[in-house]
Amino acid sequence: MRPMRKFATATTLATLIALPAQAQTQGDPAGSSPLLAALNWVQGTLLGNVATSAAVIAIAVVGFLMLTGRIEWKRGLVVVVGAFIIFGAVTIVAGIRSLAGGL
Repeated sequence: MRPMRKFATATTLATLIALPAQAQTQGDPAGSSPLLAALNWVQGTLLGNVATSAAVIAIAVVGFLMLTGRIEWKRGLVVVVGAFIIFGAVTIVAGIRSLAGGL
């Protein structure tokens, strides 16, 4: 019973701390433009044409290796799911934000 109380207390504290933080998300904080530029560059690099081409080639090679029995199916599926997560990250985050906004 005690672990449940600790979880309830931690959840309540996290909620109380998060309420004031929501008011601060109106705009970008001062001095964040270099950080945002760097993050936009990383996002462009990870989701750009070169990365997309590399992912297509990697999935094709892994698929061929799985079909010929040279690589385990589990390891091959990890590569495919990883590519889906990387390229679907923007959509995944948008879905989580829309769910959190409705609470």
